[in-house]
Amino acid sequence: MMKNLSYLLALHSIEGLGSVRLKMLLDYFEDPKLAWEASKKEWESLRLQRRVIEGWINVRKKLDPEDYLQRILKSGVGILTFFDPDYPALLKQIYDAPLILYFKGNKKILNQKSIGVVGTRQVTGYGRAVTEKLTQELVEARLVIVSGLARGVDSIAHRTVIDNGGLTVAVLGAGLNNIYPPENLRLSQEIIDKGGVVLCENPPDYLIVPGVFPSRNRIISGLSLGVLVTEAAKDSGSLITARFALEQGREVFAVPGPITSYFSAGPANLIKEGAKLVTSAEDILSELGIGANKRVTLSASEESSFSDLEKQILKFLENEQKHIDEISKKLNKPSSEVSASLIKLEIQGIIKSLGGGVYIKSFPAEKIGFSKSSS
Repeated sequence: MMKNLSYLLALHSIEGLGSVRLKMLLDYFEDPKLAWEASKKEWESLRLQRRVIEGWINVRKKLDPEDYLQRILKSGVGILTFFDPDYPALLKQIYDAPLILYFKGNKKILNQKSIGVVGTRQVTGYGRAVTEKLTQELVEARLVIVSGLARGVDSIAHRTVIDNGGLTVAVLGAGLNNIYPPENLRLSQEIIDKGGVVLCENPPDYLIVPGVFPSRNRIISGLSLGVLVTEAAKDSGSLITARFALEQGREVFAVPGPITSYFSAGPANLIKEGAKLVTSAEDILSELGIGANKRVTLSASEESSFSDLEKQILKFLENEQKHIDEISKKLNKPSSEVSASLIKLEIQGIIKSLGGGVYIKSFPAEKIGFSKSSS
């Protein structure tokens, strides 16, 4: 953890003190504790808004920084700051990168190759079909899917990832203790349980207020190599994500739809403005210079070299990643025995670790004895 993290979090809890202003404070004081304990005159010299200064004075009277930090950690929320070495490299490149990310789940995937998938909340049957199809294909290419846990396209994208054994990032507007929409509370937990991550730049108890969703959208695009809009009206919030992607130098992809549909107008306009027209994941992969990962199977001779337990593990990992505890429970084997087999298979390149005890089948095509079979 960075020095005086508790004071940084305390400052971050002040209403109106966003990432840009907070970075300015840190540049001036060099230490969040010094900023927290500074005089009102020093804050006024930085020409901060009066409401921000008043908020700082009020928060400082009632908040103990160390107690605040411990309450967050005890709630199961992780903290990732801009200064940490594992802060997402792509996100760090944007102008107004969040100074702090609060998260639950596997933060390691935040530095894997990712694509944002967004669209309308009022999704049609067509929108559902194309979102499921393209998301599944992107998962098969081993890309992490980033979306916003909203109703409609976002929820469909997250669900498709989970159902196909992939990894997904859900970026929230409100804090982690205020999942919105509330019906997606279970989905958010599934994302975490399956090796994904749910995150927010706002403190855990932060409520829904005007502006949180557009602000959230810059993080979706900031984490991604590109953003795919599958279905959206011409005034859809997902187009804000596409605009952020352009500003951040990321690719924008759009799915053409029926010209008679109100929800085809957004992608159609994006395509007119230069977005890449997409009908399959290959369109996205080729634009990004990413080769599609073909599924491969073991030859009979290769498979016969494994122990019975190793064969059971490989069969269990056939279609999706699993946690070591889940594997042990399913196969009714001690975790130590399963762990030894997992390590052996990982060394051989047959499976790979996604971090946090989560494993996935990973057959490198270059291994001798493997034969490719297209998915």
